[in-house]
Amino acid sequence: CQTLDYFSLSITLPLFFIIVLQKGLKENFADAQVSVVDCPDLTQEPFNFPAKGICGKPRIADVGGVPYLIPVVQKEKVYDLNTVAKDIELPGAFILGAGAASSKILGVNAELIPIVQTKSEKKPAVNGSYIAQINPADKGCLLEKYSSKYTDCEFGLLANLYASEGQPGKVIEVKANGRTGELNFVSCLRQILEKHYGEKPVGMGGTFVIQKGKAKIHIMPPEFSACPLNTDEDVNNWLKFFEMKAPLICQPVIVSRDPGFDLRVEHTHCFSHHGEGGHYHQDTSPDSVQYLGYLLPAELLFRIDRPQETHLVGRD
Repeated sequence: CQTLDYFSLSITLPLFFIIVLQKGLKENFADAQVSVVDCPDLTQEPFNFPAKGICGKPRIADVGGVPYLIPVVQKEKVYDLNTVAKDIELPGAFILGAGAASSKILGVNAELIPIVQTKSEKKPAVNGSYIAQINPADKGCLLEKYSSKYTDCEFGLLANLYASEGQPGKVIEVKANGRTGELNFVSCLRQILEKHYGEKPVGMGGTFVIQKGKAKIHIMPPEFSACPLNTDEDVNNWLKFFEMKAPLICQPVIVSRDPGFDLRVEHTHCFSHHGEGGHYHQDTSPDSVQYLGYLLPAELLFRIDRPQETHLVGRD
């Protein structure tokens, strides 16, 4: 039996919200600019998404969770993005985010970079997702378009998702160049929101591009761990880490603080057009890195199939 809870994240977007983001980013980057702009056409390069924008009833869904992956995997935890769209009361939603691929479908463990226009009464689903897995030939990254091999919209274990009607509209454009602080781009944004809004949870999602530089990215091994992963050190020893080059198209899901739903408060996966992708941790070229993002605050947060037994291991 899956549980579903929801929480209102709705905030207004006065000028001070933009000022707060820009001021906070300048504490971690040499240069930062935040403004409200028309969302670029996301069906075009470098995104090539199946929807034009990220606007229209924006909401966040946290599905499953890390406790279904570690300390030991629960392979029976499988979900469908079309069902999630209905659960969050937005059938036909355009969904971006970060999750785990369904090992039931792939036969192995892998990172999922979901990019799906879910099905509606009038149209079938359009799956533009990517999967990043360890290449059995050379142990490097193997990034593939999901639809090149599979026709479903399944995922497994966990996902953090930003959903909208996929419409054009006004979005927050964020530019940040030259990292001077310790925080990665996503953590910096989340902590700015947490500091400003305090006890009130605020969520954001959308997409950003690492335009220049390199980044630390992980990919889960194809085989789930035979031994329980009980600490963050165990998890990091199990994961496979890579340094990947720009441009990387990333999909962040951010909630400033957990209102008691056992959330993963930030989670970002990325893909590229040069064969690299996975779970974003941090840029590794702080002097030269350039970020360009298009984000939008979410109105609602949905928590789907929250684990009854939980822990905080592996949430990075």
